[in-house]
Amino acid sequence: MKTPYGQECQFYYADYYRGRDTQECRLVQQNPDSAAWKPALCQSCPVPGTLLANACPNLVLRARVGKSFLGLTQKIQIEAACREYRVAVDQPQIGCGKCHLHIP
Repeated sequence: MKTPYGQECQFYYADYYRGRDTQECRLVQQNPDSAAWKPALCQSCPVPGTLLANACPNLVLRARVGKSFLGLTQKIQIEAACREYRVAVDQPQIGCGKCHLHIP
């Protein structure tokens, strides 16, 4: 589904049917340690770009709303892991580096 800022994101959900006004980020909702999500955070969210750059089926993302460097603004921070090799992924756009060796 397209976010309010025009990016395609599989975790964004909106429902405006018959007067409903529901917007949510289902990736942030999965993390109970996250602060509250708001639609303005989609503008600088790294998730759509990460999923566009890395289509590995073993990539698992975890997101939370956190403070920026100076603590004045909020932004979405992501952590990534490889489901197959069970390792943390430092650069989610690239991946773990092991899964791509087995893809024909």
